[in-house]
Amino acid sequence: MRIILANPRGFCAGVYMAVDVVDQLIALCSNEPIFVYHAIVHNRHVVERFEARGVTFVESLDEVPAHSIVVFSAHGISPEIRKQARARSLTAIDASCPLVMKVHAEVIRYAKKGFQIVLVGHRNHQEIIGTSGEAPESIQIVESTADIPRLVIHDPSKVVYLTQTTLSVDDAQTIIAALKQALPLIHAPAESDICYATTNRQEAVRRLAPECDLAIVVGSRNSSNSVRLTEIAHSRGTPARLVDDVNELQPEWFAGVNSLLLTAGASAPEDLVMSILESLVTRFGGTIEQHDVSHEGIEFGLPLSLKEFMRSRGIDPDARRIRRGDTDAEVAAWSALRSIPFRTVDLTIGSAKAR
Repeated sequence: MRIILANPRGFCAGVYMAVDVVDQLIALCSNEPIFVYHAIVHNRHVVERFEARGVTFVESLDEVPAHSIVVFSAHGISPEIRKQARARSLTAIDASCPLVMKVHAEVIRYAKKGFQIVLVGHRNHQEIIGTSGEAPESIQIVESTADIPRLVIHDPSKVVYLTQTTLSVDDAQTIIAALKQALPLIHAPAESDICYATTNRQEAVRRLAPECDLAIVVGSRNSSNSVRLTEIAHSRGTPARLVDDVNELQPEWFAGVNSLLLTAGASAPEDLVMSILESLVTRFGGTIEQHDVSHEGIEFGLPLSLKEFMRSRGIDPDARRIRRGDTDAEVAAWSALRSIPFRTVDLTIGSAKAR
Protein backbone atom coordinates (compact mmCIF):
# COMPACT_ATOMS: atom_id res chain seq x y z
CA MET A 1 0.00 0.00 0.00
CA ARG A 2 1.17 3.50 -0.82
CA ILE A 3 0.49 5.61 2.26
CA ILE A 4 0.56 9.38 1.87
CA LEU A 5 0.89 11.41 5.06
CA ALA A 6 -0.56 14.87 4.61
CA ASN A 7 1.47 17.74 5.98
CA PRO A 8 0.40 19.95 7.64
CA ARG A 9 -1.83 17.81 9.84
CA GLY A 10 -2.73 17.61 13.51
CA PHE A 11 -2.17 20.19 16.23
CA CYS A 12 -2.25 23.85 15.23
CA ALA A 13 -0.66 26.69 17.20
CA GLY A 14 -3.90 27.44 19.07
CA VAL A 15 -4.30 23.83 20.17
CA TYR A 16 -0.65 23.56 21.22
CA MET A 17 -1.16 26.69 23.32
CA ALA A 18 -4.41 25.53 24.92
CA VAL A 19 -3.05 22.08 25.75
CA ASP A 20 0.11 23.64 27.14
CA VAL A 21 -1.95 25.92 29.41
CA VAL A 22 -3.51 22.90 31.11
CA ASP A 23 -0.16 21.08 31.23
CA GLN A 24 1.42 24.09 32.92
CA LEU A 25 -1.37 24.36 35.49
CA ILE A 26 -1.14 20.67 36.36
CA ALA A 27 2.56 21.15 37.04
CA LEU A 28 2.01 24.35 39.05
CA CYS A 29 -1.06 23.28 41.03
CA SER A 30 -0.40 19.69 42.03
CA ASN A 31 -2.54 19.97 45.18
CA GLU A 32 -5.35 22.10 43.74
CA PRO A 33 -8.30 21.05 41.59
CA ILE A 34 -8.28 22.34 38.02
CA PHE A 35 -11.52 22.83 36.11
CA VAL A 36 -11.91 23.42 32.36
CA TYR A 37 -15.04 25.05 30.95
CA HIS A 38 -15.99 22.82 27.98
CA ALA A 39 -13.52 20.45 26.31
CA ILE A 40 -10.18 22.27 26.13
CA VAL A 41 -10.10 21.25 22.45
CA HIS A 42 -12.49 19.02 20.54
CA ASN A 43 -10.65 15.74 20.83
CA ARG A 44 -11.75 12.83 22.99
CA HIS A 45 -8.24 11.58 23.71
CA VAL A 46 -6.92 14.97 24.78
CA VAL A 47 -9.82 15.35 27.21
CA GLU A 48 -9.56 11.80 28.57
CA ARG A 49 -5.80 12.13 29.11
CA PHE A 50 -6.31 15.27 31.15
CA GLU A 51 -9.14 13.65 33.11
CA ALA A 52 -6.76 10.82 33.99
CA ARG A 53 -4.44 13.47 35.44
CA GLY A 54 -7.18 14.90 37.65
CA VAL A 55 -8.62 17.69 35.50
CA THR A 56 -12.41 18.16 35.67
CA PHE A 57 -14.33 19.33 32.63
CA VAL A 58 -17.62 21.18 33.18
CA GLU A 59 -20.40 22.59 31.03
CA SER A 60 -21.53 25.15 33.59
CA LEU A 61 -19.57 27.37 35.95
CA ASP A 62 -22.10 26.40 38.63
CA GLU A 63 -20.18 23.11 38.77
CA VAL A 64 -16.98 24.94 39.77
CA PRO A 65 -16.54 25.66 43.50
CA ALA A 66 -16.01 29.32 44.35
CA HIS A 67 -12.38 30.52 44.42
CA SER A 68 -11.25 27.61 42.22
CA ILE A 69 -9.10 27.62 39.09
CA VAL A 70 -10.99 27.42 35.80
CA VAL A 71 -9.60 27.34 32.27
CA PHE A 72 -11.61 28.68 29.35
CA SER A 73 -11.32 26.41 26.33
CA ALA A 74 -9.66 27.24 23.02
CA HIS A 75 -13.00 28.01 21.39
CA GLY A 76 -13.53 31.34 23.14
CA ILE A 77 -16.31 32.42 25.51
CA SER A 78 -18.86 35.18 25.82
CA PRO A 79 -18.59 38.18 28.17
CA GLU A 80 -21.42 36.64 30.20
CA ILE A 81 -19.22 33.66 31.12
CA ARG A 82 -16.40 35.98 32.18
CA LYS A 83 -18.92 37.85 34.34
CA GLN A 84 -20.07 34.60 35.94
CA ALA A 85 -16.46 33.65 36.71
CA ARG A 86 -15.85 36.96 38.45
CA ALA A 87 -19.07 36.61 40.46
CA ARG A 88 -17.86 33.23 41.74
CA SER A 89 -14.38 34.60 42.51
CA LEU A 90 -12.80 32.08 40.18
CA THR A 91 -9.19 32.29 39.03
CA ALA A 92 -9.86 32.32 35.30
CA ILE A 93 -7.14 31.29 32.85
CA ASP A 94 -8.10 32.04 29.27
CA ALA A 95 -6.85 29.51 26.72
CA SER A 96 -8.93 31.00 23.88
CA CYS A 97 -7.20 30.79 20.51
CA PRO A 98 -5.90 34.26 19.50
CA LEU A 99 -7.39 33.79 16.02
CA VAL A 100 -10.82 33.19 17.53
CA MET A 101 -10.38 36.28 19.69
CA LYS A 102 -9.57 38.26 16.53
CA VAL A 103 -13.12 37.52 15.35
CA HIS A 104 -14.46 38.55 18.78
CA ALA A 105 -12.63 41.86 18.39
CA GLU A 106 -14.15 42.36 14.93
CA VAL A 107 -17.63 41.77 16.35
CA ILE A 108 -17.08 44.34 19.08
CA ARG A 109 -15.67 46.89 16.63
CA TYR A 110 -18.47 46.55 14.06
CA ALA A 111 -21.22 46.48 16.70
CA LYS A 112 -19.92 49.74 18.17
CA LYS A 113 -20.15 51.28 14.71
CA GLY A 114 -23.79 50.27 14.44
CA PHE A 115 -23.32 47.47 11.91
CA GLN A 116 -25.52 44.42 11.69
CA ILE A 117 -23.32 41.31 11.67
CA VAL A 118 -23.97 38.15 9.69
CA LEU A 119 -22.00 35.42 11.46
CA VAL A 120 -21.40 32.44 9.17
CA GLY A 121 -20.94 29.22 11.10
CA HIS A 122 -22.50 26.32 12.98
CA ARG A 123 -25.07 27.67 15.42
CA ASN A 124 -24.38 25.18 18.23
CA HIS A 125 -20.58 25.18 17.98
CA GLN A 126 -18.86 26.59 21.07
CA GLU A 127 -16.94 29.11 18.97
CA ILE A 128 -20.12 30.58 17.49
CA ILE A 129 -21.83 30.63 20.88
CA GLY A 130 -18.92 32.55 22.37
CA THR A 131 -18.51 34.94 19.43
CA SER A 132 -22.21 35.80 19.17
CA GLY A 133 -22.24 36.52 22.89
CA GLU A 134 -20.09 39.60 22.29
CA ALA A 135 -23.00 41.45 20.66
CA PRO A 136 -26.09 39.24 20.50
CA GLU A 137 -28.37 42.11 19.56
CA SER A 138 -26.30 42.82 16.43
CA ILE A 139 -25.71 39.27 15.20
CA GLN A 140 -27.67 36.91 12.97
CA ILE A 141 -26.22 33.45 12.33
CA VAL A 142 -26.16 31.88 8.88
CA GLU A 143 -25.39 28.16 8.65
CA SER A 144 -26.23 27.73 4.96
CA THR A 145 -27.52 29.66 1.98
CA ALA A 146 -31.05 28.63 2.99
CA ASP A 147 -30.79 30.99 5.99
CA ILE A 148 -30.07 34.09 3.91
CA PRO A 149 -33.68 34.91 2.85
CA ARG A 150 -34.64 34.93 6.55
CA LEU A 151 -32.19 37.70 7.46
CA VAL A 152 -33.75 40.91 8.76
CA ILE A 153 -31.68 43.81 7.44
CA HIS A 154 -32.34 47.41 8.47
CA ASP A 155 -29.69 49.21 6.43
CA PRO A 156 -28.06 47.18 3.58
CA SER A 157 -25.07 49.54 3.61
CA LYS A 158 -24.27 48.76 7.25
CA VAL A 159 -23.97 44.98 7.21
CA VAL A 160 -20.79 42.92 7.55
CA TYR A 161 -20.16 39.19 7.40
CA LEU A 162 -17.74 37.34 9.69
CA THR A 163 -17.08 33.61 9.88
CA GLN A 164 -16.24 30.77 12.22
CA THR A 165 -12.52 29.99 12.05
CA THR A 166 -12.93 26.27 11.31
CA LEU A 167 -15.38 26.32 8.40
CA SER A 168 -14.91 24.53 5.12
CA VAL A 169 -13.31 27.08 2.83
CA ASP A 170 -15.45 25.82 -0.05
CA ASP A 171 -18.69 26.04 1.92
CA ALA A 172 -17.80 29.49 3.25
CA GLN A 173 -17.11 30.76 -0.26
CA THR A 174 -20.49 29.47 -1.43
CA ILE A 175 -22.32 31.18 1.43
CA ILE A 176 -20.35 34.42 1.07
CA ALA A 177 -21.06 34.55 -2.66
CA ALA A 178 -24.78 34.14 -1.94
CA LEU A 179 -24.62 36.87 0.72
CA LYS A 180 -22.97 39.24 -1.74
CA GLN A 181 -25.64 38.50 -4.31
CA ALA A 182 -28.44 39.12 -1.81
CA LEU A 183 -26.71 42.10 -0.16
CA PRO A 184 -24.43 43.78 -2.73
CA LEU A 185 -23.27 46.40 -0.19
CA ILE A 186 -22.28 43.89 2.49
CA HIS A 187 -18.86 44.54 4.03
CA ALA A 188 -16.14 41.90 4.38
CA PRO A 189 -13.54 41.45 7.13
CA ALA A 190 -10.10 42.85 6.32
CA GLU A 191 -8.86 39.28 5.88
CA SER A 192 -10.47 35.85 5.99
CA ASP A 193 -11.59 34.75 9.44
CA ILE A 194 -10.97 31.08 8.59
CA CYS A 195 -7.70 30.34 10.34
CA TYR A 196 -4.44 29.43 8.63
CA ALA A 197 -4.44 25.89 10.08
CA THR A 198 -7.94 25.10 8.85
CA THR A 199 -7.09 26.49 5.42
CA ASN A 200 -3.79 24.61 5.16
CA ARG A 201 -5.16 21.24 6.27
CA GLN A 202 -8.08 21.55 3.89
CA GLU A 203 -5.80 22.51 1.01
CA ALA A 204 -3.60 19.48 1.68
CA VAL A 205 -6.60 17.15 1.49
CA ARG A 206 -7.96 18.98 -1.54
CA ARG A 207 -4.68 18.41 -3.40
CA LEU A 208 -3.80 14.92 -2.19
CA ALA A 209 -7.13 13.08 -1.90
CA PRO A 210 -7.60 12.64 -5.68
CA GLU A 211 -4.38 10.57 -5.73
CA CYS A 212 -5.78 8.07 -3.24
CA ASP A 213 -8.39 5.32 -3.03
CA LEU A 214 -9.27 6.15 0.58
CA ALA A 215 -8.69 8.96 3.08
CA ILE A 216 -8.42 8.40 6.82
CA VAL A 217 -8.91 11.51 8.96
CA VAL A 218 -7.89 11.29 12.61
CA GLY A 219 -10.15 13.40 14.80
CA SER A 220 -13.20 13.37 17.02
CA ARG A 221 -16.71 13.72 15.69
CA ASN A 222 -17.28 16.98 17.57
CA SER A 223 -14.26 18.52 15.85
CA SER A 224 -15.59 20.86 13.17
CA ASN A 225 -12.32 21.06 11.25
CA SER A 226 -11.87 17.26 11.28
CA VAL A 227 -15.37 16.70 9.90
CA ARG A 228 -14.66 19.27 7.18
CA LEU A 229 -11.58 17.30 6.07
CA THR A 230 -13.67 14.18 5.46
CA GLU A 231 -16.22 16.24 3.53
CA ILE A 232 -13.52 17.74 1.32
CA ALA A 233 -12.09 14.30 0.50
CA HIS A 234 -15.59 13.09 -0.43
CA SER A 235 -16.10 16.19 -2.59
CA ARG A 236 -12.94 15.24 -4.52
CA GLY A 237 -14.30 11.75 -5.19
CA THR A 238 -12.32 9.93 -2.50
CA PRO A 239 -14.13 7.94 0.20
CA ALA A 240 -13.14 9.18 3.65
CA ARG A 241 -13.41 7.86 7.20
CA LEU A 242 -13.20 9.90 10.40
CA VAL A 243 -11.69 7.92 13.27
CA ASP A 244 -10.72 8.77 16.84
CA ASP A 245 -7.93 6.20 16.92
CA VAL A 246 -6.55 2.96 15.52
CA ASN A 247 -9.22 0.86 17.25
CA GLU A 248 -11.91 2.24 14.93
CA LEU A 249 -10.28 0.98 11.73
CA GLN A 250 -12.44 -1.63 9.99
CA PRO A 251 -10.83 -4.30 7.75
CA GLU A 252 -13.49 -4.02 5.06
CA TRP A 253 -12.56 -0.37 4.42
CA PHE A 254 -9.27 -1.43 2.83
CA ALA A 255 -10.49 -3.93 0.24
CA GLY A 256 -9.01 -2.88 -3.09
CA VAL A 257 -7.22 0.12 -1.57
CA ASN A 258 -3.75 0.55 -3.08
CA SER A 259 -3.17 4.15 -2.05
CA LEU A 260 -4.30 5.85 1.15
CA LEU A 261 -4.23 9.40 2.46
CA LEU A 262 -3.71 9.82 6.21
CA THR A 263 -4.27 13.18 7.88
CA ALA A 264 -5.54 14.64 11.15
CA GLY A 265 -7.69 17.51 12.33
CA ALA A 266 -6.14 20.43 14.18
CA SER A 267 -6.98 19.00 17.62
CA ALA A 268 -5.75 15.42 17.06
CA PRO A 269 -2.48 14.38 18.77
CA GLU A 270 0.27 13.13 16.50
CA ASP A 271 0.74 9.86 18.42
CA LEU A 272 -2.76 8.80 17.29
CA VAL A 273 -1.66 9.28 13.68
CA MET A 274 1.52 7.30 14.32
CA SER A 275 -0.42 4.40 15.84
CA ILE A 276 -2.64 4.20 12.76
CA LEU A 277 0.38 4.45 10.49
CA GLU A 278 2.08 1.58 12.35
CA SER A 279 -1.08 -0.53 12.07
CA LEU A 280 -1.38 0.11 8.34
CA VAL A 281 2.25 -0.76 7.68
CA THR A 282 1.95 -3.93 9.76
CA ARG A 283 -1.18 -5.03 7.91
CA PHE A 284 -0.42 -3.93 4.38
CA GLY A 285 3.29 -3.15 4.12
CA GLY A 286 4.16 -0.68 1.42
CA THR A 287 5.77 2.73 1.48
CA ILE A 288 5.20 5.93 3.42
CA GLU A 289 5.37 9.33 1.78
CA GLN A 290 4.91 12.59 3.67
CA HIS A 291 3.69 15.22 1.22
CA ASP A 292 4.42 18.74 2.44
CA VAL A 293 1.78 21.01 0.92
CA SER A 294 2.64 24.01 3.10
CA HIS A 295 4.99 24.84 5.95
CA GLU A 296 3.75 26.28 9.24
CA GLY A 297 5.89 28.25 11.64
CA ILE A 298 3.25 29.98 13.75
CA GLU A 299 3.45 29.71 17.54
CA PHE A 300 1.45 31.41 20.27
CA GLY A 301 2.96 32.32 23.61
CA LEU A 302 1.37 31.67 26.97
CA PRO A 303 -1.79 33.76 27.52
CA LEU A 304 -1.53 36.86 29.69
CA SER A 305 -3.87 35.41 32.33
CA LEU A 306 -1.56 32.42 32.83
CA LYS A 307 1.52 34.63 32.95
CA GLU A 308 -0.09 36.76 35.65
CA PHE A 309 -1.03 33.63 37.58
CA MET A 310 2.56 32.41 37.40
CA ARG A 311 3.93 35.73 38.60
CA SER A 312 1.50 35.67 41.54
CA ARG A 313 3.22 32.45 42.59
CA GLY A 314 6.73 33.73 42.13
CA ILE A 315 7.34 31.96 38.81
CA ASP A 316 8.93 33.65 35.80
CA PRO A 317 6.64 32.88 32.83
CA ASP A 318 9.43 33.63 30.36
CA ALA A 319 11.23 30.56 31.68
CA ARG A 320 8.28 28.33 30.79
CA ARG A 321 8.05 27.29 27.16
CA ILE A 322 5.13 25.84 25.23
CA ARG A 323 5.51 22.08 24.93
CA ARG A 324 6.99 20.97 21.64
CA GLY A 325 8.61 17.84 20.29
CA ASP A 326 7.68 14.19 20.14
CA THR A 327 5.86 12.47 22.95
CA ASP A 328 7.03 9.08 24.17
CA ALA A 329 4.19 7.48 22.21
CA GLU A 330 5.27 9.23 19.00
CA VAL A 331 8.90 8.21 19.45
CA ALA A 332 7.89 4.58 20.02
CA ALA A 333 5.66 4.57 16.94
CA TRP A 334 8.33 6.11 14.71
CA SER A 335 10.92 3.64 16.03
CA ALA A 336 8.70 0.75 14.97
CA LEU A 337 8.60 2.20 11.45
CA ARG A 338 12.32 2.82 10.94
CA SER A 339 12.78 -0.19 8.67
CA ILE A 340 10.02 0.97 6.30
CA PRO A 341 10.93 3.07 3.23
CA PHE A 342 9.93 6.66 3.96
CA ARG A 343 10.36 9.79 1.93
CA THR A 344 9.25 13.40 2.08
CA VAL A 345 7.82 15.14 -0.97
CA ASP A 346 7.93 18.93 -0.68
CA LEU A 347 5.10 20.12 -2.90
CA THR A 348 5.82 23.73 -1.99
CA ILE A 349 8.95 23.61 -4.15
CA GLY A 350 8.35 20.40 -6.10
CA SER A 351 11.24 18.38 -4.68
CA ALA A 352 11.47 15.04 -2.90
CA LYS A 353 13.96 13.56 -0.46
CA ALA A 354 14.34 10.29 1.43
CA ARG A 355 14.33 10.32 5.22
